Amino acid sequence: MSDREYELGAAEFEVLRSLWDRGPSTVREVMNELHQRSRKVAYTTVLTFLTRLEQKGYVTSDKSELAYVYRAKISREKVSRSRARELIEQLYDGAVGPLVLQLVRTERLSVAEIDELQQLIETLEARNKRASG
Repeated sequence: MSDREYELGAAEFEVLRSLWDRGPSTVREVMNELHQRSRKVAYTTVLTFLTRLEQKGYVTSDKSELAYVYRAKISREKVSRSRARELIEQLYDGAVGPLVLQLVRTERLSVAEIDELQQLIETLEARNKRASG
């Protein structure tokens, strides 16, 4: 799939997110999850979104039981990577650095996230030294 194929409407994304968080689920389980997230949607609406997501190839269903069970066919990581690339292209003309700097300047990071970022920086510095040396 190309990056463009990972475009989802907000409601479709919420339904897919429910499957990522819960794992394989029935329509009613997805609906209940959305209700817990303060998204009041009807059963038939959730069914429509799951059907669309299945047609687009994001979701697969097991129809062997009375209640169909849906599961995400595409990982959160793939969609996240695609959306990040699209954002970088739209806002920063493809340059990753300005986005990273913007996020570090304006968003709160946990101690664990700061440690991971520091490790990544050290890895990049070591790689740059090897490449230039």
